[in-house]
Amino acid sequence: MEKNSLRWFWLILLLMAVALQYRLWFGEPSLPQIWQVQSDIEEQRKINQRLLERNSELEAEVQDLKRGLSALEERARSEMGMIGKEETFYQVVKPLTPSEIDSD
Repeated sequence: MEKNSLRWFWLILLLMAVALQYRLWFGEPSLPQIWQVQSDIEEQRKINQRLLERNSELEAEVQDLKRGLSALEERARSEMGMIGKEETFYQVVKPLTPSEIDSD
């Protein structure tokens, strides 16, 4: 009778271990779900860091624009082709090659 009781004990113990493993891998929340959430959190941290850096750059640009006209003038030159009063504009034109002339 003692061997029979020992077998039942080990069988029950094994079933409990299987049930716990099932719950660990497929229950709510399961390990794969937890790993996915941790991965999502890490990805969101990277996105947030990039956005913080971009916001810092924009804040610096705003402060620069508030402080003086030099930044505004620089932006007008680069984005809108502004020319100052005492400046001369030169446009360099690349000469056409004979093959480009014939194709017209």
